Amino acid sequence: MSVKEWLITFLIMMVPVVNLVMYFVWAFGSEGNLNRKNWAKANLLIMGVCIGLYLCVFFFILILAFIGASVEQ
Repeated sequence: MSVKEWLITFLIMMVPVVNLVMYFVWAFGSEGNLNRKNWAKANLLIMGVCIGLYLCVFFFILILAFIGASVEQ
């Protein structure tokens, strides 16, 4: 891919909902550049891991809050 194509790719990634749609189109589409396909798959994987970690921490803090609230009573 050329620099121009990468700049267009990054500009598309700045649009909030379009970026998620394009990640899936580029990652799992049958055609397209192999480098962009792998890049989109890697970004989807990183986003999934980050969301998973966020949810784990959120529920851990939520459980600690419930335990703390029940101990004080």
